[in-house]
Amino acid sequence: MQVNSQDVLLVVDVQNDFCPGGALAVPNGDAVIPLIHRIAPKFEHIILTQDWHPAGHHSFACAHDGKCAFEQVKVSYGAQTLWPDHCVQGTQGAEFHPALNLTRAELILRKGFRPEIDSYSAYFEIDRTTTTGLNAYLRERGFKRVFLAGLAYDYCVGFSALDARRLGFPATILRDACRAIDLNGSVAAIEKEFAAAGVGLIDSGEIAG
Repeated sequence: MQVNSQDVLLVVDVQNDFCPGGALAVPNGDAVIPLIHRIAPKFEHIILTQDWHPAGHHSFACAHDGKCAFEQVKVSYGAQTLWPDHCVQGTQGAEFHPALNLTRAELILRKGFRPEIDSYSAYFEIDRTTTTGLNAYLRERGFKRVFLAGLAYDYCVGFSALDARRLGFPATILRDACRAIDLNGSVAAIEKEFAAAGVGLIDSGEIAG
């Protein structure tokens, strides 16, 4: 697949807490880094996202008495999976993995900083209404297509791709440059959504620049 100056590579949440040894480690999460480095030079434009939670965030199990990580609770916007404390603002866990070297990135988009609402997608908080501003940014810059890589495939990458499609952007996930959590069948569930929404899935080796 040929990419051009109207395409953007969205690198999602390659942070210490999502990599081996982190508070919410995605299995083999750091394995995406060499692949991202290989494809990044093919893209003129790169955006990074960064989970950026305040301490005691509402999505953390510690904020709910008697609850454990990976349980679900009902909140105002629906079901909320409770997570271990992770990517807390100003901590080492919230920093990008030290091996990630994408100094050409034109934007670092922080998400999840609102204390009372979780955030998976780079476009919207989990209520699917509260915007991050990314849609307006992409349109103002004249970008036409979004390519996605990073962590985790079945959460923040996947939700971002689905929202891109919902907003009218062709969205393609570089499947081998992602890793998944696969919590309670989340990979199979989101791939059904990909098929329905028209999210593309390719390997990074298929990108030509």
